[in-house]
Amino acid sequence: EVENQDLGLEYPNVPPGHYVMLTICDTGHGMSAGVVKRIFDIYFTTKEKGEGTGLGLAVVHGIVKSYGGVVTVYSEIGKGSTFSIYLPAIEKKVEEEKETGEAVPTGHQRILFVDDEPALVDIGKKMLEHLGHEVIIRTSSLEALEAFRNNPERFDLVISDKTMPQMTGFDLARELKQIRPDIPIILCTGFSDTADSDRAKAMGISGLVMKPIVMREMAETIKMVSDGKVSSEKNVPEMLKVAEV
Repeated sequence: EVENQDLGLEYPNVPPGHYVMLTICDTGHGMSAGVVKRIFDIYFTTKEKGEGTGLGLAVVHGIVKSYGGVVTVYSEIGKGSTFSIYLPAIEKKVEEEKETGEAVPTGHQRILFVDDEPALVDIGKKMLEHLGHEVIIRTSSLEALEAFRNNPERFDLVISDKTMPQMTGFDLARELKQIRPDIPIILCTGFSDTADSDRAKAMGISGLVMKPIVMREMAETIKMVSDGKVSSEKNVPEMLKVAEV
């Protein structure tokens, strides 16, 4: 559900004005008041060890806050939860973006795509296939390592999430490089950090791409990597700070 809203004194930390509200509801188990208070804390998760990173909602909160918005949560045990995202409405007419005339780069790479979130794997696979690539997916870094070890020459490129349970993207990259030092690797991350960029360069990682993934940025990064250009700094904007609720 999406609608326009006027926010006032009920949100003292948000400037009054016109906002666009996006509401997402579910009919799941619901959350206790104690859990609701902590769900935006970085690394907080109610999942079992190895099943979640505790970063998803923290990243969402950081992105919304960076745009001057706010996220609210209402939940009842046994009934489900409702998340409302408020983003400032644009008051002035937006000039139409000029056509660049540049086509999105395509290719024919055999890509191993790794992310522990099945939904993101599905989206990534469709995006890469749309760009012309052959995609092999894994939702576990350990399974990805096994697939690569069984046939290292099968792949032209590996694209992996940075933050995963069991084995991080950096750890996976290190193992892959030990098997085949020349394999190009792109890491996807929800946080921009100079230390990550420096570490990626030191490890020989070919590129860093910010999440959520934008097709053109991914396509251009793949092309740069295919052309032998390191792009670790290209797609890393100023860090989105995840604030405490």
